[in-house]
Amino acid sequence: MQTREPELSPPATPPDGVELPDSGETNGDAARKGPRKRVIGIVVGGIALVLLLIFGIRYLAYAHAHEGTDDARVDADVVAVTSKINERIDKILVDTNQSVKKGQLLVVMDDADERAKLSQAQAQLDLALANQRTNTQQGQGGVLTAQAAIANAQTGIPSAQAGVAQAQAQLVAAQAGVPAAQQSYNRAAADLARVQSLVNTGDLPAQQLDAARADEANAAAQLQSASAQIDVAQANLAAAQSKVGAAGANVQSAQGGLQSAQGKLAQNADPSQVESARAQYDLARQNLNYTHVYSPIDGYVGEKSAEVGQTVAAGMTLMTLIPQNDIFVTANFKETQLGDMRIGQPVDIKVDAYPGVTFTGKLVSINPASQNTYALVPAQNATGNFVKVTQRIPVRISIDNQDPDRPLRPGMSVEAYVKVR
Repeated sequence: MQTREPELSPPATPPDGVELPDSGETNGDAARKGPRKRVIGIVVGGIALVLLLIFGIRYLAYAHAHEGTDDARVDADVVAVTSKINERIDKILVDTNQSVKKGQLLVVMDDADERAKLSQAQAQLDLALANQRTNTQQGQGGVLTAQAAIANAQTGIPSAQAGVAQAQAQLVAAQAGVPAAQQSYNRAAADLARVQSLVNTGDLPAQQLDAARADEANAAAQLQSASAQIDVAQANLAAAQSKVGAAGANVQSAQGGLQSAQGKLAQNADPSQVESARAQYDLARQNLNYTHVYSPIDGYVGEKSAEVGQTVAAGMTLMTLIPQNDIFVTANFKETQLGDMRIGQPVDIKVDAYPGVTFTGKLVSINPASQNTYALVPAQNATGNFVKVTQRIPVRISIDNQDPDRPLRPGMSVEAYVKVR
């Protein structure tokens, strides 16, 4: 008895959108693939969750340790090159965006007037110096003449003093002769009186009376002569003393002349006129130097404000220089973010112009006032219309790792993150 195989009915048409398994796939294969896909999905999901946790935790830790702001920009201490004199520009040797070195010549001005003023100041200085030399020589000559007069007057003093000593000696000698003459006269007078008495009594002849009278007259004359010599010696002494006084007066007069000559010398040697002329000369030379304007820094020409042929005034800006190296970041943090900020804290800097690049720096300083304080019209909180607004405080940040291939230019927008914990 033969057994008939059952007839297989054709497969039913699947609904739209439903794919049937490959005809070569059995039901067992499909059953085995289902758990495998679930395992792969779980593994992929687990990895994604782990990565999410890792990066999420790192982000949260970074955000907790840093205070950041996008209200920040690259900044620099821009230098304005100005003119110090009123003059016409003759040459401009640089152009906008050009790099310059410290000490490089930037602008040359017309210097004809300055050279003429310098020549005039030089002539005035030379004249003042010549006058000073002439007056000084004349004053020195007057001083030498006065000193010679003093020396001459002083030489008369010893001679006059010697005359006084001689007159004093003569006076002493004259005074010494008076007592002897007086004794001789007294003796002659006594002899005359005795002879007169004896002649009257007839004891002596009359001839002896005449001789006694002659002796008495002679002694009287000698006494008178001795007295006269005293008067002469006293007169000579007075004259000698007068000569000493005159010599002293001459010395004093000569000393007065010396003081006058020294005063004239000091007046003629007064450096004020020369100093005034020299100051005018220095000013003229300085103004001539100001016709050449040099770069005070290494940097770039950011903007020119003047052109050749233009007459500029003192203090007018000729061009603006951007420093080459002194670049920093100015970040405006909210006042609520400043509580933990300190000088020297590290900072991460992200520049919009260079995505994916992080510069590093340090917090250099914190402004002592908010931006609103420097406004032309500060807020008047006492008017009664006060609305509290969180203020922003500028913070200066240095840049440690500047890259020549990625130049930072003032005005670039940046994000700054200060590590405060």
